[in-house]
Amino acid sequence: MVMAYNLRQPPKGLVFHSDRGSQHTSKPYSKLLVNYGIRASMGNIGACWDNAVVERFFGSLKHDWIHKVHQPTREHMTKDVCAYIKYYNFDRFHSSNNDLSPIQYENLTN
Repeated sequence: MVMAYNLRQPPKGLVFHSDRGSQHTSKPYSKLLVNYGIRASMGNIGACWDNAVVERFFGSLKHDWIHKVHQPTREHMTKDVCAYIKYYNFDRFHSSNNDLSPIQYENLTN
C-alpha cells in the first residue's frame, strides 16, 4: 500500500477497499491508513460481489495469462504476473472504459 500510495500520490479522500483478511484488519494497518488519510472499506464476510472488480482482475489474470504460460519457477511467475499487471493497466482494452486501457481512461477523467 505504501509503495502504491507513493507512486500514485492520490488526492485526499482515497478509499481503500479490501477483504477482511487479518493483514487488513490489524491495528497497525488501520493506523497506517489513518496516517495516510485513507478511508478503509471492507467487504462483507462471504459476499464475493463486494470485491467484484478485483475478482474480475484475478479471473482475467488466471484465464488470459497464468494458465496459458508455463511457469517453471516462482521467480518466473512473479515477473510474469508483474508483466500482466502492466499489460492490464496500460495496453488491455476494457469495454467498460469505452475500449480504453485503465490508464488511458484515468487520464481522460482527471
